[in-house]
Amino acid sequence: MKLVIQKVSHAGVEIENGGMAEIKKGFLVLVGIGKEDTKETVDQYVKKMINLRIFADEQGKTNLSLADVNGEVLLVSQFTLYANCNKGNRPSFFDARNPQEAEELYKYMVEKVRESVPVVKTGRFGAYMKVSLVNEGPFTILLDENTFAK
Repeated sequence: MKLVIQKVSHAGVEIENGGMAEIKKGFLVLVGIGKEDTKETVDQYVKKMINLRIFADEQGKTNLSLADVNGEVLLVSQFTLYANCNKGNRPSFFDARNPQEAEELYKYMVEKVRESVPVVKTGRFGAYMKVSLVNEGPFTILLDENTFAK
């Protein structure tokens, strides 16, 4: 699994053939699901994501979590996080989960985040989308298999 977490003051996604989702202060999270990912993987990543203390406290120190600031989350599926550009110039996506299984895990992830975060918006899995954001900082974090390496 790969999550690109961006701290935002505003983010939105416009979905092909209609639909729009927007959040205010919180996280825009690009979600890539890999071949080996399971519900347990999702649980681990969600726990880490919602507990990240990357919002500034009164002293300006990054010490507050999403819950501490009543933050919102916008989840956007993005299999291209698994692009492999090692051979040639056309990326391959061999390490990305097949679409049906990835969509199941994505929906599970949305449910898990909603258990802890009151406002969770999403893009549409597999759709063409236009994503916009105001990244504060900028502050962007990548969670991947190296985050949890033992």
